[in-house]
Amino acid sequence: MNGSNQFLSEDINKVTDSTKIQGVIFEIILRHIKDLIYVMKVEKRVFRYVFLNEMALTHAKITTEYIGKSLQELLPEKVARHLQIQYETVLKNNEPFSFQDTVVLADGRVVYGESILTPIFDHLGEIRYIVSVTRDVTESVLEKRKINETRQRYKSLVDHNMDVVFSLDTNGLLLQANPSTYNIIGFGEEELIGTSIFSLLDDEDASTFYKMFQETLKGLPQEYIGCSLINKKGKTMKVHIKSIPIMVDGNILGVYTIIKDITEKVSIEEMMKFMAYHDQLTGLPNRSSLKQELYAALEDGKEHHFQIAIMYIDLDRFKFLNDTMGHSVGDLLLKEVAERLMTIKCENYRIYRQGGDEFIVILKKANVKKASKYAEMILHSIQQVFSFKEHEFYISASIGISMFPDDGKDGDTLIKHADTALYLVKDTGKGHYRFYRSSMQQGTSQTLKLETGLRTAIERNELSLHYQPQVDLISGETKSFEVLLRWKHPNLGLISPCDFIPLAEETGLIIPIGEWVIKTVCSNLHKWKEQGYHEVSVGINLSPTQFQQPSLIQFINQTILENQINSNCLEFEITEGALKDVNEALLILSKLKEIGVKIAVDDFGTGFSSLSYLKCFPIDTLKIDQSFVKDIIHNEKDAAITTTIIHLAHSLGLTVIAEGVEHIEQVEFVREKKCHKAQGFYFSKPISENMMIQNYLSKRG
Repeated sequence: MNGSNQFLSEDINKVTDSTKIQGVIFEIILRHIKDLIYVMKVEKRVFRYVFLNEMALTHAKITTEYIGKSLQELLPEKVARHLQIQYETVLKNNEPFSFQDTVVLADGRVVYGESILTPIFDHLGEIRYIVSVTRDVTESVLEKRKINETRQRYKSLVDHNMDVVFSLDTNGLLLQANPSTYNIIGFGEEELIGTSIFSLLDDEDASTFYKMFQETLKGLPQEYIGCSLINKKGKTMKVHIKSIPIMVDGNILGVYTIIKDITEKVSIEEMMKFMAYHDQLTGLPNRSSLKQELYAALEDGKEHHFQIAIMYIDLDRFKFLNDTMGHSVGDLLLKEVAERLMTIKCENYRIYRQGGDEFIVILKKANVKKASKYAEMILHSIQQVFSFKEHEFYISASIGISMFPDDGKDGDTLIKHADTALYLVKDTGKGHYRFYRSSMQQGTSQTLKLETGLRTAIERNELSLHYQPQVDLISGETKSFEVLLRWKHPNLGLISPCDFIPLAEETGLIIPIGEWVIKTVCSNLHKWKEQGYHEVSVGINLSPTQFQQPSLIQFINQTILENQINSNCLEFEITEGALKDVNEALLILSKLKEIGVKIAVDDFGTGFSSLSYLKCFPIDTLKIDQSFVKDIIHNEKDAAITTTIIHLAHSLGLTVIAEGVEHIEQVEFVREKKCHKAQGFYFSKPISENMMIQNYLSKRG
């Protein structure tokens, strides 16, 4: 080593002719430095070793004997060729040059070195020496590679993420976005970068996200599921947003925002929720929804001290229509009813399908008067004509109503009590509404009492007949009447037909009671004839049960013969429900006409209305149901229906009678439309036989 130092010192002195380098400084720099130092003498394009420090000698595994040797003489060909190129670069550029090498050591370790080649010029400006300082940069290289790998991993995570990834500054302005952003949101890079993220959200969600953003700037990651983000097409996307602070050296420089499009997921969840809480046929909220919302409504009512009406709605004669027309038509009817119920507008009105043909209404902030108003609106909406293909028909509804808090404090009790009121409506003629009363709880025992009494009513002479005049609107004469049944119970007093007629139908007692009515009417007609009164026509209602009795024709004929009356004085009124079996109905009606009695269709338009049966059945009279007559002055549809029925009757050569006439305006309307007859309270309520004789019957001259 001393020899090489002396050699280098002498050579340097020759080149620079300068002051000798102080020995102590030379020793410190060259002996104790950790880098590998090589000094190469330049002889044209040959480079010879003239100096190596201790670290270089150890690394190169050569001795001082090799001083003066060239690269090619000491090193493997491949290594020598590589170094030759690097040194020649210095000669070519006349300036320092650096490069890196990778060396695999004998033990398999990989070492990275960085070499700096510095030229030393003589006084003529020629490069005489090149000093190579090589430093082990393995640790630095590996650290850089690690950092680069981490950066590449992060970049891959962002660039290839299928969700939107933003980086935002502390003001919420977009700095960067991954490729998925532009595909999902639709904006281009020039449109998006520099934009405020809050401008992409609707007002409510922008406010919520702003609070999230501020929390994130405090170092607290946040997330928001179900946020509404607006894309370039103006469509709203439901998204899941996560915000993560960007921290560098403990300082928060911005926010990363990851946005996942969950529109489809939300739609599916909303659809599943809708299906769970809505009826699939009508789209109305179902019983599950009713249970939840009724509970919430009652809690609201308790807190704010307001009343709530619960309306239990049931369609009348729906089973008959469903069985007659088929389930497909029944389903269409239910959908139409639901649509009509939904057209009733009120802030606190909510309609549910309970099941089958039953619906329930919750009416918040409703007193009895308001509940009555809406019940009438519901009944009226359902009473309008239903049209399916070539068929037109009418149905009615029955409604039971309970009031919170008077009739119950919880949902189950209120629904039960509304159902109790509905049951009473069904038993008393249908087609109207009633409010629940506590006395209705005794309804079962009351029904048993009525049934027991009805079974002996004929024997005890408790039944009586009343007659309602049918006035000729042209002449003003009254030559026909409808007979109506009355029952006076010895203990309960006068019982409404709405209460006992349905019970008679249900128990089968309508058969003996109906026969009693026919016998009594025929007997009275015979008596009046014997007393010298002019003949009148009496209309007798036949229930569907009576109409289907095999012995009906024979019984009527025999009763007429026994009383020796003109069969043309009897007019049997049947409802459209009795005509559901066309072939059977045609057979029975034809046999009745053979006897000579007249046939009237009662409550025309409220059941299954098909023009075909008017053509093929031997009918004499159509009776317009009072539900149409009631509002003909104020309701254009009812007026149109009434007018149509009258014209239809004229066209078919039938007599037409308007029922339920109560006001002069109604009389004038049906008279103007050339309706033949009318009956109702305007002319007279149903009266006893004695009053009928006194006021309407006249003696033959």
